[in-house]
Amino acid sequence: MCQRIVAIIGCGAIGSILANAIDKKRTGNSDLRFLFDMNFERAKDLADKLDGPTKVAKELNEILEDKSVDLVIEAASQEAVIQDSADVLRSGKDLMVMSVGAFSDSDLLKEVRKVAEEAGKSIYLPSGALVGLDGVKAANIEKIDEITLVTRKPPEVLSTTKYVQEQNIDLSNLDRPQTIFESSAKNAVKAFPESVNVAASLSLAGVGFEKTKVKIIADPSLTSNVHEVNVKGEVGELSTKAKNVPSPDNPKTSYLAALSAIMTLRSLTEVISVGT
Repeated sequence: MCQRIVAIIGCGAIGSILANAIDKKRTGNSDLRFLFDMNFERAKDLADKLDGPTKVAKELNEILEDKSVDLVIEAASQEAVIQDSADVLRSGKDLMVMSVGAFSDSDLLKEVRKVAEEAGKSIYLPSGALVGLDGVKAANIEKIDEITLVTRKPPEVLSTTKYVQEQNIDLSNLDRPQTIFESSAKNAVKAFPESVNVAASLSLAGVGFEKTKVKIIADPSLTSNVHEVNVKGEVGELSTKAKNVPSPDNPKTSYLAALSAIMTLRSLTEVISVGT
């Protein structure tokens, strides 16, 4: 069984869940060596709640220069992916990315892939709040004609997003579902960077950001997030639906996204790999 020595960038909802999971030995043979957050006190507060001897880095370079760390998990933001991915890989560490939406920038994706290849390192993108990515990846070996993602969320979750506020969309008194966005995945991840990393994951598994269609609906009947994926292609038709419980600490994030990262980390330490 392979041991992973981990550092986490970002101590918000997902980063905290991950840190606690590693600390409680829920991620296989892995140890948490570092936490890093732009808000140092937030990282320190999280470290103080853990049982293990986790260090709090004041600068990212502390992590990059530590030869014992072999996996860095980004759980911060798309900006962190843009700024730090290449440096992490060049330092000889594998990288797990939660803010997958950053890779809607094709130039960034190309650069990070090249750096990873040159460094001999791997980049891991968990499935997040989405189910069915194994099937999409398999179907994409042949031809996929159409992929659509329909995301439904409670109005109170969407009302605080920058897009809704900039567009002056009033969701306060909805009595029926309202479509607030319909476009490509490329536009979706820019409009809702904190909410639709699922669109990015689906695009990378399938036909790309331009061809993947996304519809976002504010639904007052919901108390949790719902993601529906519909795929048509040469292998037939695939449909999945996930009704996810929001993260206890951040209603914009599905709890399943954090659990997906936990499972991805655990799989890196196991000798049997299940799924595509």
